[in-house]
Amino acid sequence: MSDHTYFANLIWQIADLLRGPYRPPQYERVMLPMTVLRRFDCVLAPTKARVLAEYERRKGGRLEGDALDTMLNEVAGQRFHNHSPLDFEKLKGDPDNIEKHLVSYIKGFSANARRIFDLFEFENEIERMREANILFLVVSKFCDVELHPNRVPNEQMGLIFENLIRRFNELANETAGDHFTPREVIRLMVNILFIHDDALLATPGTARKLLDPACGTGGMLAEAQNYLREHHAEARLYVYGQDYNPRAFATAASDMLMKQVDHNGGGNNVRFGDSLTDDQFAGETFDYFLTNPPFGVDWKKQQKEIQQEHDKLGYAGRFGAGLPRVNDGALLFLQHMIHKFEPVRPSEHKRGSRLAIVFSGSPLFTGGAGSGESDIRKWIIENDWIEAIIALPEQMFYNTGIGTYIWIITNRKEKQRKGKIQLLDARDIWTAGGSEDNKRSLGDKRRHLTDAQIAEIVQVYGWHANRGISKIFDNADFGYTRVTVERPLRLCYEMTPEHKARFLHACPHLLDDVEAIDSALGREPRWDWNAVWGRIEDLLHERNSRWKIGDQKLFRRFFTRRDPEAAPVVKGERGEGLEPDPELRDFESVPLKDDIDAYFEAEVRPHMPDAWMDRSKDKVGYEINFNRHFYNYAPPRPLEEIDADLRRAEEEIRWLLREVTE
Repeated sequence: MSDHTYFANLIWQIADLLRGPYRPPQYERVMLPMTVLRRFDCVLAPTKARVLAEYERRKGGRLEGDALDTMLNEVAGQRFHNHSPLDFEKLKGDPDNIEKHLVSYIKGFSANARRIFDLFEFENEIERMREANILFLVVSKFCDVELHPNRVPNEQMGLIFENLIRRFNELANETAGDHFTPREVIRLMVNILFIHDDALLATPGTARKLLDPACGTGGMLAEAQNYLREHHAEARLYVYGQDYNPRAFATAASDMLMKQVDHNGGGNNVRFGDSLTDDQFAGETFDYFLTNPPFGVDWKKQQKEIQQEHDKLGYAGRFGAGLPRVNDGALLFLQHMIHKFEPVRPSEHKRGSRLAIVFSGSPLFTGGAGSGESDIRKWIIENDWIEAIIALPEQMFYNTGIGTYIWIITNRKEKQRKGKIQLLDARDIWTAGGSEDNKRSLGDKRRHLTDAQIAEIVQVYGWHANRGISKIFDNADFGYTRVTVERPLRLCYEMTPEHKARFLHACPHLLDDVEAIDSALGREPRWDWNAVWGRIEDLLHERNSRWKIGDQKLFRRFFTRRDPEAAPVVKGERGEGLEPDPELRDFESVPLKDDIDAYFEAEVRPHMPDAWMDRSKDKVGYEINFNRHFYNYAPPRPLEEIDADLRRAEEEIRWLLREVTE
């Protein structure tokens, strides 16, 4: 058993103390903040005495607020501190006043750490545990969990958080994928994100910025920094994140406070708020982006603000390309990040940006030409920003078994990739089990990627190998023109007593004219509406009668019916063309590389000789259909085999029936 699993199990056992006052789905309200609190306590222990001494010397002086926090943080050797004389061991010394002391201890943290516990709303849980008479027991048990960095390194601590969050969300039957992504998926994304940048990152003094606008508990930020430490220790990677889930954000913020990694901006790298409506990094650009936005989550609550930004700012804002349907906001996150791309200006040392994002299958093909989704895909592809899309195996995520895809977006493609998109089908590259450490399923996660399999995918991504799972396409291969195909309206005229009565009920003022038309044209069907209407117009002219447009339309509606044998209806008084029949209107999706006229003559005209195209309604759309490009034809089984199987099944059924009836 790995260390992180051991400690996660240890903490999980403490959760049994909550049974009764808390339902299992509510355990995380206590266990996450208590785990963070105990970790903070262990991290600060070596410098605790020096911080207390300095605080006693400085309190009441000119230094206060942020200035005092900054100074005490330096003494603590961390980005936070605690100047309370209490710690977990001392909290155990006064069981009768444990609630008061625990609150006092938390208030002794620097402001950035206190805010974390505010977001956990932890004081409410302290009071609840006191009332249930379990507070002292929970604190005592956590005191026995040794979470000092010498025993539990930062990476292991991140895995403990991940393990606990997954378990809590399984209890609540919620979407753990809203909070974190499996580590091996992140490692694959990170490897590909930095695949072309070895030379750049190996340059001494290099500093780069990375953003995750849906950072959850911060797993992607941590993995990106791990990669840089392992491969380019001399490079500095400043990571930034934002999330709107208070507990997930609090976990990420606490993890970032403890990490001994490069920070910029006073440690305020992880920020709270909804990235789509409360952008905490407005006006900033980044070199890298890494994220897994929630799958299929609607943006109805944010719709008004997002729609306003789209309408008022257009491409000057974040959502100029289009808005997806309201039941899935994933493509909004993609536009949000592209808006923060670093431009490519070598003279200014601006080298562009790279982005890796996890999507479900929906953003690949949902929405036809002219829809918000298609227009977003069109914008990205026609700007030549999609470098590649990788199809992952199903059952890779904790909360869903659906297929998922990694999109790699960049405004600085390599020369060989310009105008091209790589599709990499890794759906059959997987190992059974939830992880390397746990071969059992973890929720919906029944498969994982080994380090060797990650390396294999990365190698194929670099065009060094193929095995038939990687294909290169032109950008235009994913585009098509949606052409409107019209056919003529064909109307047969016939006046019947029923139609006459209904029309006169609606237009009694036209009684005399209708009687004259009935007398002149008779009751026989006529298959040329244009000729009929021409005769009626002459008759009305003779009678000095003028009908309103509405009356004319109503007359045609009551006294005609569609008939394929009738003559086409000519549009306009001067015969400007044939009037199309909306009920026969059809659409053809013509690949961008095909000649539309030639396509029409070959694919449409032979089946509909009277059809024509209305090119004024053309719409260009884009979709990426993995199955179409990686479909392997499997011939049907021979009929003889199928018949033999059916005969065996019939025999088995007869045998079972004899067992019951005899």
